[in-house]
Amino acid sequence: MSQSISENILRIATAGSVDDGKSTLLGRLLIDCKGVYEDQIQAANKRSELAKNDSMRLALLTDGLKAEREQGITIDVAYRYFASGKRRFILADTPGHEQYTRNMATGASTADISLLVIDASKGITTQTKRHAFISSLLGVPRLVVAVNKMDIVSYSEEVFNNIRSDFENFAERLSIKEIKFIPISALLGNNVVDKCTDMPWYEGETLLSYFENVYVAGDRNLVDFRLPVQMVIRPDSNFRGYAGTVASGKIRVDDEILVLPQG
Repeated sequence: MSQSISENILRIATAGSVDDGKSTLLGRLLIDCKGVYEDQIQAANKRSELAKNDSMRLALLTDGLKAEREQGITIDVAYRYFASGKRRFILADTPGHEQYTRNMATGASTADISLLVIDASKGITTQTKRHAFISSLLGVPRLVVAVNKMDIVSYSEEVFNNIRSDFENFAERLSIKEIKFIPISALLGNNVVDKCTDMPWYEGETLLSYFENVYVAGDRNLVDFRLPVQMVIRPDSNFRGYAGTVASGKIRVDDEILVLPQG
C-alpha cells in the first residue's frame, strides 16, 4: 500500500551554534531541489550583490525578517516547504544565538528529525550541546549531525572522525533513537544533494538521500488518543469548544473520551 500524502511528509528542525551555516545549508537544499522561484533567487542575488558573498546569498533565501538580513543572523523560526521526487519536507530554520534558544525549541517541538549543523573548523560548542539536549528533551527521535565547512579543513577525514567521536561521547547522556553523521560543505553543495568527489573516504549517503529514505511513520502512536487542551473557545454562552494539537492517536465522531485530571 502506498503512503498517503500526509504520511510522506518529513518535518525537520535545524539546530546548532551561530555562524555554523544553518541558513546557508537550507538555502542550498532549496536551490538544488528546485524549491525556490527564480524571482526569489534574483532578489537574494540583488541584496547580496555588494558583498559578493555566495554564503550570504544562500542564507538570504531563508532569512526573511528585515533585521535578520541586516545582521546576517536568524532570529525567528522560518518555515520552508519543498519536495523531492520521493518526499515532501517542512523545514524549520531556527536561530543559533543563545538569546534566541527558545525559538529553537518551538521549531523542534513537532519535528521528526533535528538537523544539527557543526562548523568543522570550530568543532562542538556549548550551543551545539544545548540544542542537542533540547531536541532530546522534546523527544525528537533522530538527529542528523551535518559537519559543515569541510572544504575549510581540506576535507579531512581525521577532523570529521574527531568531531563524531566527541559528539558520540556527549550523546551517551541523551535519549535519541538514532544519530547520523554526514560531512558536507553547504556553500559548495558537497554531500547535500550530490555526492562529493573530494571526500572518497565517506561512503555514506547524502543529506537529501537520507531525508528521502528515513522511515519515521513508526514513530507516531496511532492507537492512544491524546489531545492536550491549549485553548477554550467560547464565541457565545451557548458553545464551549476545546482546541489543541493531537499528540497521538486518532479520533472519530461518537468515540468516547476521558477528560483528565477529573476523570
